[in-house]
Amino acid sequence: MTEEPEAGVDSLPIDVELISGITDDVLKMELSTSTREDIDFKTTRGIGFLRLLLAEELGANDDDDVMDLFHQAYKLLDLTSRPGRQTPSFTAFFFMREVANLTRRLMWVYVERNGGALQ
Repeated sequence: MTEEPEAGVDSLPIDVELISGITDDVLKMELSTSTREDIDFKTTRGIGFLRLLLAEELGANDDDDVMDLFHQAYKLLDLTSRPGRQTPSFTAFFFMREVANLTRRLMWVYVERNGGALQ
């Protein structure tokens, strides 16, 4: 009989430095020099981080501000809210920035709740 590992993938800490660096990069992007492919790739990556943070216990049931962030995130994650292939690039660009901003705000909550510090 093999023993289950004590810590699984679900219990691994979130890579705050990685998320911080990627959201920084997104927020420094300029519409005039961004390709649609880059916008779509970074949006998909940001959505992944947003989902990862939503799976964490961030105290949304006890904190109205955190609950509001969750509501905003679920609205962004709704497939009917996301830009599609026919969406103009500028709309996709600003959606990407909105995902990055919200991901960053939830990351700050995560850091605060877990006693960490942002660099």
